[in-house]
This record gives sequence, C-alpha cells and structure tokens, in this order.
Amino acid sequence: MKATAQPDLFRLLPSVDELLRTSRLEALAQREGRAATLEAARTLLEQLRSEIAGGALAEQQIKTKLHELPGEIEQRLQRSLAHSLRSVINATGVILHTNLGRAPLSAKALKHIVEISQSYSSLEFDLATGERGKRDSHLDRLFAKLLSTADREVSTIVVNNNAAAVLLVLNSLAEGGEVVVSRGELVEIGGSFRIPDVMAKSGAVLREVGTTNRTRIADYEGAVTDRTRLLLRVHRSNFQIVGFTEQPLLEELVVLGRKHKIPVMEDLGSGELFDLRNVGVRGEPMIADSLRAGVDIVTYSGDKLLGGPQAGIISGERKLVTKARANPLFRAMRVDKMFYAALEATLLAYLREDYASIPALRMMRIPEDELARRTEEMAKRLRSSCPSLHIEVVASRSVLGGGAAPGSTLPSRALAIRCAGMAADDICARLRQWQTPIIARVEDERVLLDLRTVEPEREAVIVAALESISGAKAPSNRQD
Repeated sequence: MKATAQPDLFRLLPSVDELLRTSRLEALAQREGRAATLEAARTLLEQLRSEIAGGALAEQQIKTKLHELPGEIEQRLQRSLAHSLRSVINATGVILHTNLGRAPLSAKALKHIVEISQSYSSLEFDLATGERGKRDSHLDRLFAKLLSTADREVSTIVVNNNAAAVLLVLNSLAEGGEVVVSRGELVEIGGSFRIPDVMAKSGAVLREVGTTNRTRIADYEGAVTDRTRLLLRVHRSNFQIVGFTEQPLLEELVVLGRKHKIPVMEDLGSGELFDLRNVGVRGEPMIADSLRAGVDIVTYSGDKLLGGPQAGIISGERKLVTKARANPLFRAMRVDKMFYAALEATLLAYLREDYASIPALRMMRIPEDELARRTEEMAKRLRSSCPSLHIEVVASRSVLGGGAAPGSTLPSRALAIRCAGMAADDICARLRQWQTPIIARVEDERVLLDLRTVEPEREAVIVAALESISGAKAPSNRQD
C-alpha cells in the first residue's frame, strides 16, 4: 500500500508567485518571457503536488527537490522554447533525402536569401521604369537562357511544389475535359498523393490507356476524342517497370499531339538540368531533352536534381504558361522572395557551369577513391580513440533519392560500426540525440555511416559523438 500524504507536507511548497519572485526566476522570466516561465513553474509544482499526494516523497526529499526546482524550471523552459526544426548530419548516403529536407542549398543561395530577406527588394518592382513589375521575370530570363533554343522560346513560372505545378497546369489547360495518360504512369508520390487524385481536384477527367507494363501510341490515339485536352506523360518516381514492357517515344506523343492539335504535357518530377550521365546515372529525363523533343509544357521540382529550394516549376510554350499564370490558383500557389532568391542563385551557378557550388551535384560527383580515403582516415582515428568500437570500412551504394533515377546507385564507402554491449539501433538512437543530430542507417546489425552525404568539415562531429558513445571521452556535445 502507498503511504498517505501528510497535509503538512503541502505547506512546504511555495506558491507560483513566490517562486517567480526569486532572483533566479525573475531573471529567467525577463530573458524568456513571464508567461512561458509561469507555465513551466506551474507544471513542475503540480508534479510535486501529485508525488506528495501519492505518498512518494518524504519531507527531506521535498526540500531537495525544491532546491533543484529553479534549475529544472530553466531546463524545461529551454527545451520547450528550443527549435524543433534543426540542422542534422546526413550519413545515410541518400543525397536527396525527402525526410531530411532534400537538396541542401548552396552558400551563394543562402547569401542571396539573406541579402534579399533582410531588406526591401525589387521583387515586383521594375527598376528601369519605376513601375510595378512581375516576380516571374527574375527567373524566367534565366530559365530561358538554360532551356530556349534558336527555334523555340521557353517561358517559365514557379509555384510552391511540383504537385501544385501539375494541379495548376491540369486545371488551366484541361478543366472539364479529358487527359490521356498510361496506366503504368498513375504514380503515387510522397505523402500518399496520387496522380488520379491530383487530376480529380484539377477538374480534369482521367482517361487511362494501355496496361501497367505496356502502352502503345495506338492506345493514346484510340483514346483521343473531341473532349481530349492534354496528352500526359508522367515520370515514374520511386519505382521501375522492367521485363515485358513497352512505352511510346516522347517524339511519338508529340507527333500525335500535333496531329490532333492537343498539347503534350510531361511531369518530369525531379527536374534534371545537369546531365547525370556524367556521374554514371542513366535513364533520368532531362528538362531540355523533353522540350527539344517537342513537349509543349513540363513540370518539375526545384529541390531535387536541380539542387535548389522546394518549388514547382512550369516551363514550356509561352501561350500555355501564360494561361497557367492567369489562373486565380497561381496566386494561391506562388512562392515568396526567399524562394526566388535561392532559385536565382542556383540557376546562375548552372549558367556559369559552377556545378561544384551546388551541394547535391557536388555530392554526386565525389570520386569513389576520395570517399575511400576519407573513410579510411576516419576509421584510423576512431580505432585509436575508441578501442571498444569494432570499425570496418565497407563498400556502400549511395542513392539519389527524392524519386530520382529509381534503381540507380553510386559507388561509395561507409564506416560500419559495432559496439560491445550495445545494439546497432541503440547507437543510432544516441547519434540522433547529439547536439547536431547524426542520421545513420542499420544493416546486418551494424551502424553504417556513408560519407558521400557528409561534408568533410562535419566529420569531426561524428568522431566526437562516437567517442562519447563508446565511453572513450566524456560527453561534450550531448543534447539532453
């Protein structure tokens, strides 16, 4: 049986007002805000009352807890007011990791964001005429340089993500009409968003053709009626169809579209401006290739293979893009000055062919021998400082992620870590609790840290974390 609380024990507890009048908590309230400090103090006092009521505390224990109470209030307040959106170290080897924010931004993009965000800007102001301008112009001119050809001018607008871009184009060009798409392309993207659902919300009618694995140009032609508004090709994100398959060439769709005066739209998903064949990855469609093939309008993401901020980008024939821009939905989906600043800096890097400045592209281009050298050096340091760890350097395969080039991988190297008396999942959990959380993966009862996605300057943080976890050094960077 639990002991019954003595009524006199409750008298040991101060009131909330008494607590907040102490010098330490007065200073805390001035620094962190009185309302937040008051809430933390009330919560912890209520916990003490509950423990006393349950007979769990004697008089001396209560006095000890009261002595510690100001420190506990401060710690609780710091935890409640800390950022939950935090920088992490991605040691998974997945370059465009959706759960970790996809493409990291370049230093130049971050600098331009700060320049534009901390003051007024020319977002919608024409400096030449002194009149109102259009925010699209800052990016349209750059995309035109990257995508236009001598015989075709490409126009571009930007919304908040690729799902929004697809929805806007479908609603603008096909509302009330039919959109023809292969059954093998009715994909589901992250967060359970499905192409048929997006199309239904757009007001367009889905017209499925072919089968999951085989669709011919004749299937598309047989589905064309006077209600057809678009022929749609969708990039197969996150999966592949292999074996007994067939898919018409993009050029065949374009010819069919021209024949019936129906625009051809392609949802490219990842949005590739850099030729991935340079790093050994094949089969991912490039934006410029689709437009050169005659596709009328394409949509793609800004934070995947492009290496910029989250955005949905619409490029293509000016009259079609202009129609999408005139849609009232465009204003609801548009992005702000920070996104324009980040995209502008990213696109300028492409125009200068400065691919090394774009983190995602830089990671893709790291040679395997450089990764081997870095991993061996880190393993040597850890073997010296962490005798309780069993450390190997193993071959690994990095993936692009974000639905890009499903099935394609890049050769890499990883540290494989074991620790006597500690399960791999427990090591991963403790790495995630580090002040700069470290995200690894577990394979075959080992913790794997793939250095392709770890910037060299952050390797020291991983070493310090592993030294602490293994007991080699006292914790110095732990987030409690």
